[in-house]
Amino acid sequence: MVAVILAVLAAIAYGSSDFVAGVASRRMHYALVGVFGQVSAALITVIVSLIVGGSPTIGAILWGGLGGLGGALGSLALYRGLARARISVVAPLSGVVAAVLPALVGLAIGDRPGPVAGIGLVLALPAVWLVSAAKDEQPDRPSGVLDGLMAGVGFGLLFIALQQAGSGSGLWPTAAEQVLSVPPALLFYLVARRRIVAATGAPPPGDVLTVRTLAGPAAVGVLGAVAVMTYFLATHVGMLTVVAVLTSLYPAATIALARFVLSERISRQQGAGLLLAGLAVALITAG
Repeated sequence: MVAVILAVLAAIAYGSSDFVAGVASRRMHYALVGVFGQVSAALITVIVSLIVGGSPTIGAILWGGLGGLGGALGSLALYRGLARARISVVAPLSGVVAAVLPALVGLAIGDRPGPVAGIGLVLALPAVWLVSAAKDEQPDRPSGVLDGLMAGVGFGLLFIALQQAGSGSGLWPTAAEQVLSVPPALLFYLVARRRIVAATGAPPPGDVLTVRTLAGPAAVGVLGAVAVMTYFLATHVGMLTVVAVLTSLYPAATIALARFVLSERISRQQGAGLLLAGLAVALITAG
């Protein structure tokens, strides 16, 4: 039960972080939001890790660093896919792959969910797809299959690596993960900025930083730090198979916030996905 609660909290935090990042990206370039979000998340996880204590082993830090590279790959591929390809393919494909890979690893290392929880896990996968899928207003775009697969593999690697880091090093693996995610995010933004300046002669939106523009990315980082720490804790009190699949339901939180905060409409497909996600969580909890 504790693992389920922590995994659901991680999903809510991840989904809320994505929502805030989307809103903040209306004022500044999304890659810059990512950079400052990662920096603030790294600071928070380092501070919390110092407070919690623990003696980080080299192995735990290496696993955390590998998770950071996976998270960076997943984020960059997802951002690129959402920007240039078909959202209705990229988002759900990344979510399902991010759920399936850790689930398979969990089964390989001995996870054996009960029959009721197993049904919930099976239902969670189409729930991720339905909730993430959005109406494609530009069907002539590239399909985005490669971007979706890369994003899913990256996030799946992140989920697996944090579980493999073990529980004897405090929260330091999460700090390593967040710190190692900063350089790729910064490099991606610098490349994007150079292209924008070359094409338009002007810097991207939000390039001049103010307290107002930094508030959104800071919130993204806080939520991201909460997400990664609760996920990390969940994997060490529960099965990776269950925790990773539940965490991959994070798009449900993003869609719900868009509905209630921005009054965006929820399609029938997404509504069915939300209901299916709720049923999946209930079955996994009961199992």
